[in-house]
Amino acid sequence: MKRNEDIRNIAIIAHVDHGKTTLVDRLMQEGGVYRENQAVAERAMDSMDLEREKGITIKAKNTSVHWRGKTINIVDTPGHADFGGEVERVMKMVDGVLLLVDAKDGPQAQTRFVLRKALSHGLKPIVVINKLDREHADPERVHDLVLELFLALDADEDQFNAPFIYGSAKNGFAVRNIEDERVDMTPLFETILEHIPAPEADTEGEFKMLISNIDWDDYVGRVAIGKVLSGKVAKGDTILRVKEDGKRERIKVTKVFEYSGMGSSESVEGHAGTIVGVAGFEEVDIGETLCKTESQEPLPFVEIDPPTIMMQFAVNDGPLAGRDGKLVTSRQIRERLMREMKTNVSIQVEDGETSGIFNVSARGAMQIAVLVETMRREGFEVLVSRPSVITQQIDGKTCEPFETLWIELPEECMGGIMENLNNRKGIMTNMETRNGIVFLEMEIPTRGIIGFEIDLVNATSGHGIMSHLFLEYRPMVGEIVTRKSGTLVSMANGKTTAYSLSALEDRGKLFVGAGVEVYEGMIVGENPRQGEIPVNPTTAKQLTNFRSSGDGKGIQLSPPISFSLERSIEYIANDEFVEATPNHLRLRKRILNATLRKRASR
Repeated sequence: MKRNEDIRNIAIIAHVDHGKTTLVDRLMQEGGVYRENQAVAERAMDSMDLEREKGITIKAKNTSVHWRGKTINIVDTPGHADFGGEVERVMKMVDGVLLLVDAKDGPQAQTRFVLRKALSHGLKPIVVINKLDREHADPERVHDLVLELFLALDADEDQFNAPFIYGSAKNGFAVRNIEDERVDMTPLFETILEHIPAPEADTEGEFKMLISNIDWDDYVGRVAIGKVLSGKVAKGDTILRVKEDGKRERIKVTKVFEYSGMGSSESVEGHAGTIVGVAGFEEVDIGETLCKTESQEPLPFVEIDPPTIMMQFAVNDGPLAGRDGKLVTSRQIRERLMREMKTNVSIQVEDGETSGIFNVSARGAMQIAVLVETMRREGFEVLVSRPSVITQQIDGKTCEPFETLWIELPEECMGGIMENLNNRKGIMTNMETRNGIVFLEMEIPTRGIIGFEIDLVNATSGHGIMSHLFLEYRPMVGEIVTRKSGTLVSMANGKTTAYSLSALEDRGKLFVGAGVEVYEGMIVGENPRQGEIPVNPTTAKQLTNFRSSGDGKGIQLSPPISFSLERSIEYIANDEFVEATPNHLRLRKRILNATLRKRASR
């Protein structure tokens, strides 16, 4: 098979916050993406507002840089295990990977997960040990840990002998040896061209391409992105779209895009070996094959790991429904969820047993929380349930997903966290201490991880770090209680008053302040005991003709507890919903009426 020596296709894989997006920025700067007088964008590949706000990559994206006459196509992949489906499907587009590892932390959960996928696809790795400038950086130890990881993941001899590059993306240098002079990123570019194989490119064959991603263009609609495996494609060509069921649809190509620097540009034609976007479809799905003739066989698509978490989306039926959002009907919500399923292969949507309720399955709660947040910003109102795990029947036993959990925390916080994990049915498999920091490795049911991150942050004053990865299905381990407190539930409709809330502060912590509109069944606070306490937060002070000694003194309320969307979803119980609207997050009972709730609980 011929190879296109002018092109290299690589994916960058790393754990969250190991400097992946910063490295892409630096490669783009030195790859001539920006003109001399052009403003250099930070985190240029973080195109979504949510990515910039959270500081993580959510969607896999591709760009290219040109260096010494060669084109290097770079695919930026997510670093959070919940978005692993984004990683798996781009492996078909590349011929090698840059494995980015923090010089202090070493390989983490997502590193292990994505590297296993890359090695199983036969991709050639280059290891970049980043953040040499970081305090307590230990590149020699991290070098050995990476080699141990290669062994554990059954890397072949060629993959095990991967080249190592040391550097700092933030400071803009890469070196082959730690003692070398630190100038620029040239050693990394040279290593990519030397060690990453050029893509196989049958330039004389018939056009063939596997769709690995889908983009949207305001002028031409859906754009199918993938690596051209053979032949070429140009505007005006007639090609075939091979669907999942084997049926073929004839398509006329309206545009061909190539990706370079900050965006895409229209190209005359896409040649074998290049990553391009093809437009001309009304409908197209990830995993489908584009080809030239009827006789060509469709390409096999990479298997995606099944989802382990399920949450319910429901139509907002509360008293305040429709006041904030524009898109509130079950038809609009269903269409939006189905559209998400077309571009996100790791999310599955099914109609629920009750009208207006949809079951959404995914890799993790964060992945669904990102979907809910995106829908809020688009003007949707929706009710979201607490995450529940997807069980399987194995050998006649009901089994649930287990995960490997890695925790990094200060030594003095160890006792409380171990007690918490014990209650969540966690089993310790490894522990080590370095520089006063404890590194734990646990095996724990997925149910036990839900809501644990906020406990870790509170117990360690924000110094605890956790990451987790799907392990396997095991028999159910019994009940896990993750919320030991109860709730204060409003039994009235109206606006809260400071007079009423000041009396409720003695019963627990409040989630709402004065002047907030509430309704019957809405959760307005937390009480230390289990169970719900009905309260009236709307009571006004009775006016009389008599003066009291306290007249004229203002009521001082403690600031209410404010929840993020992820925290809200993890906090609620199984009989509760999060009401997510464009400008509000409310916690509420599934059944708003107290009498009906009691009847249902019996």
